[in-house]
Amino acid sequence: MDPMLAAVLVALLIVAGLCLAILLRQAQPMAVPPGLDLALGSLTAQAQALEARAASLDRAILGQLEALRREAEQGRARLDERQDQLRATMADNLDRLRTENAEKLEQMRATVDEKLQGTLEKRLGESFALVSDRLEQVHKGLGEMQTLATGVGDLKRVLSNVKSRGSWGEVQLGALLEDMLTPEQYATNVRIVPGAGEVVEFAIRLPGRNGDDPVFLPIDAKFPHEDYDRLLAAQETGIADAVEKAGLALERAVRLQAKTIGEKYIHPPHSTDFAILYLPTEGLFAEVIRRPGLAQDLQSRHRIMVQGPTTLGALLTSLQMGFRTLAIEKRSSEVWKVLGAAKAEFEKYGQVWEKLGKQLDTARRTVDEAGKRTRAVTRKLREVEVLEASEPVALGLIDEMIDEDEPTDPA
Repeated sequence: MDPMLAAVLVALLIVAGLCLAILLRQAQPMAVPPGLDLALGSLTAQAQALEARAASLDRAILGQLEALRREAEQGRARLDERQDQLRATMADNLDRLRTENAEKLEQMRATVDEKLQGTLEKRLGESFALVSDRLEQVHKGLGEMQTLATGVGDLKRVLSNVKSRGSWGEVQLGALLEDMLTPEQYATNVRIVPGAGEVVEFAIRLPGRNGDDPVFLPIDAKFPHEDYDRLLAAQETGIADAVEKAGLALERAVRLQAKTIGEKYIHPPHSTDFAILYLPTEGLFAEVIRRPGLAQDLQSRHRIMVQGPTTLGALLTSLQMGFRTLAIEKRSSEVWKVLGAAKAEFEKYGQVWEKLGKQLDTARRTVDEAGKRTRAVTRKLREVEVLEASEPVALGLIDEMIDEDEPTDPA
């Protein structure tokens, strides 16, 4: 049995005996049975024995508790010592780990610094090279911009002069005609009416009715620059009255130019019954076409067709297709003539082949006749002995026969 449990039981028995004795003393005197004293004595003896047992158990328990206390103190001392050792070991390990981490971090920092330095120098070099190239390009662009500004100034001075402005439009028109047509299909500085003083800068040659004298399609370039600039300035301001006024001024200038062209250059049958007014910019052409009824009025009243760079190119393309169609028709008649001559020559060639066939038939009959004579002479000479090679005899008869049998020249 566990000593602690036994001590508890003994203590409980002692307490129970004491309680019983106290109860018996406090109770009223009564007759005690004869065997009760003996029982009480026995219980008292047992209680004393239990007391002694409990005292010995207490002493044993106290001894064991003292031993346990001493063992606990020794374990606590050993635990404290072990904790001190562990604390010292952990401190050493932490110091060593801290030192190693510091060394590794220093190595990493040095490596990263080296990498960053190399990368930074490389990137900075590339960036400086790129910036230098861009600055050089910007410098070149500035030079080109200065040149362009000079050219724009020259162009502005050119466009500010009416004569120079007209020359610029004519140069553009000449370049367009040169690109779209052949030199035989258009002419420059054309005098429409022979002996007249009016000369148009460009005219397209169209085939006449008799096929000899061409009919000219006059084309004149006009550029009312001031009126168009005033219209653009008015449109930027947004003032409706100013826009309408500038538009009417541009319309009057275009009508005046169309009337001049119609009076100077439209002279049928030397020219077509209409002429072309060429506007050298798409914006100006669009503005003229946008004016209500202006283009139709110019066509009906002055017989003038207004054209811009794009529309004139399309018109020239259609004229080029017409020229090609006419060329094909002319060449078709020439081809028929060549075919007729080839047919006549082929008939003569057939006659020559027929004559050659007859001559070949005559030669073939002559050869057949000679073969027959050869076979006849061979039959007659079968029994004749052959002469030795040293005794040749002239056979004039045979030679004469061979001469007679030779075919005559077929020619």
